[in-house]
Amino acid sequence: MYRTNTCGELRLADAGREVTLAGWVQRVRKMGSMTFVDLRDRYGITQVVTNVERDAALQEAASHLGREFVVQVKGTVAERQSKNANIPTGDIEIIAHEINILNRSEVPPFTIEDDTDGGDDLRMRYRYLDLRRGAVRRNLELRHSMAFEIRRYLSEQGFLEVETPVLIKSTPEGARDFVVPSRMNPGQFYALPQSPQTFKQLLMVSGFDRYFQIVKCFRDEDLRADRQPEFTQIDCEMSFVDQEDVLQMFEGLVKHIFKYVKNIDFTDPFPRMTWADAMRLYGSDKPDTRFGMEFVELKPLTEGSGFSVMDSAEYVGAIVAPGCAGYTRKQLDELTEFVKRPQIGAKGMMWVKFEADGSIKSSVGKFFTDEQLRKWGEHAKANPGDLMLILCGATMTTRKQLCELRLEMGSRLGLRDPQKFSCLWIIDFPLFEWDEETQRFYAMHHPFTSPNPDDIDKLDTDTGAVRATAYDMVVNGNELGGGSIRIHDSELQDHMFRLLGLSEADAQYKFGFLMNAFKYGAPPHGGLAFGFDRFVAILAGLDSIRDTIAFPKNNSGRDMMIDAPAEIDRSQLEELSIDVVLPSAENESK
Repeated sequence: MYRTNTCGELRLADAGREVTLAGWVQRVRKMGSMTFVDLRDRYGITQVVTNVERDAALQEAASHLGREFVVQVKGTVAERQSKNANIPTGDIEIIAHEINILNRSEVPPFTIEDDTDGGDDLRMRYRYLDLRRGAVRRNLELRHSMAFEIRRYLSEQGFLEVETPVLIKSTPEGARDFVVPSRMNPGQFYALPQSPQTFKQLLMVSGFDRYFQIVKCFRDEDLRADRQPEFTQIDCEMSFVDQEDVLQMFEGLVKHIFKYVKNIDFTDPFPRMTWADAMRLYGSDKPDTRFGMEFVELKPLTEGSGFSVMDSAEYVGAIVAPGCAGYTRKQLDELTEFVKRPQIGAKGMMWVKFEADGSIKSSVGKFFTDEQLRKWGEHAKANPGDLMLILCGATMTTRKQLCELRLEMGSRLGLRDPQKFSCLWIIDFPLFEWDEETQRFYAMHHPFTSPNPDDIDKLDTDTGAVRATAYDMVVNGNELGGGSIRIHDSELQDHMFRLLGLSEADAQYKFGFLMNAFKYGAPPHGGLAFGFDRFVAILAGLDSIRDTIAFPKNNSGRDMMIDAPAEIDRSQLEELSIDVVLPSAENESK
C-alpha cells in the first residue's frame, strides 16, 4: 500500500505506531542536524522529522526535497515536542526511517498556501495546483456535503431526482443560448439548456408530482462575480400546489441547510416583501436587509425651492448614514466620485450633516433654510450626528443608484458581516416589463409564469400592472433562487403568448410540444430553482461563485487552463456544414 493513513488522521493516541504516509511536500525546514518536512494531502498536514544522528543519508535526502514533490514516508508516530495548536495533527510528528520520492515537481508558479502570492489569471491557468490549496479545497468539500444533504432532504420529502436532456431545442428564456451543431442534420442546431424549465413542467404532466435535479445550466451572457456561462441549479417542481405550498417547502430546505452547515436555527418564518416595496425602500429586488438605511423620499419637501436640479427631478431620495456627520470633505468627495462612476451613472450627490450640537451643514444650504433641512431630517428620522446623502433624477434609475450608494455605505460602516445572514422572500413581481426600444412587453421571468389570480382581468386593460405569482428568495443581498406558479391552462397560456407578441405559429414552433402536452390534463404546478454555486458561496463567505467550482471560467468566459474556447479544424467545420465568418474590424469598432 502507498499509505496506511492520511496526513490529517493521526493523533497522540497513535504514538508508537509504524505508519506509511504519502502526499505532497508543503515545505522543508532545516534546523541544525534535523530536517522537518510538512507533508500534505487533502486531509491535512503532518510533520515528518529526520535526524542526522539517526540516519545521516536520510536526513541529507530530506533536506533536498522540493516543494510539491510527491513522496512516501515510512516511520513511527511520536509526540511532538513543539506542538502546533493550529493544525489537528499538531501534537504528533513522524520520525522517518524511509522516504521514497514518487514524483518530482518543478517549482510551482505560486505558493500553495491559503494566502497565496498567485494572481487570479495565474491561478486559473494552473487550476490543478490552485485546487491543492486548503481554502479552495474546503469550498469543494462544502459543496459536496451540501449536495449530499440536499438530495437526502428532498428525497425524504418525496421528491424524485430525474435527469433531463442537455441537447434541446432553442427557446427564448431571456438569455442567449449556447448552440451545438448537429452533424446528422446539416444546418440544424441543438441548444444547451438555460434551465430544465419545459422538461420539469412535462414531468408534472407525466404525473411525477415532486421532481428535483442538481443540474448544469448554460447561458451565453455577460459575466460578473456571481455568474458563469455554465452553472448549477437545484431545480425543483411540484404539482397540486399554490404559492404558499412552494414557499413553505423550500423555506424548510434553506433553513435545514443553514442548520446543517452553520448550525444556525431560523425559528421564525422568513419575512416577505413585495417587489414594489423592495424597489421603493432599497432600489433593488434583492435587498441586503442585514442593515437599515432604507430610502426616504424627499420630493414633496423639496418642491418650489428654485433649485432646478431638484425641482426638475422626477424623484428625490435619500439615505441616512448613522454617526457619519463627521465625514470630511475628502470623504464626501470620494462618495460623490463613487456615484458618478460609469457603472452607476449619477451626475452628483448632495448631503446634509446633522451635527451633534444641533447645527446643520449642507451642500444645498444656499437653496434651503436650516428649518427646511431640519424637516428633511425629521421626515427621515435622522439623529444628531447622522449624515443624509441625497440623489435625484428619474425614479427607477435614481433608486438603483441610491441602492449602490447604500451598499457602499453599509460596507464602509462594517454592516455587511458575511457571518450574519438575513433571508427574505420577494413576492408580487410584475408579470411583464416594457421595453422602450421595441415598444412591447416581455415576460419578466418566463412566458409560463402564472398571473396573480386577482389580476387576470387586467391582462388586456392594464397589462403593465399585472402581478406575477412569482417569488425570489434573497439572502444578504443575493438572489439565492426564485420561481413561480406556472400556467397550466392552455387558453391562458395562448393569451400570454399573444400579449408577448408571439403568433400562434411561433408559439407552436417554439413551445408546441408543451402546449400539446397541456391538452392531456396538466395539473396545477409550480416550483423554483436555487443557484447551487451561489448557495455554497454564501455559506462559505465568498464574494464570487468562482471558487465554489472546480474548473471555472474567467470574466471573459474563457477556461484559462485548457485555453477554451478555441478554433477547430476546417475538416470538422466542413463535416458539420458550417462556415465561419468573423466580424470585420470595422464592425468590431462599432
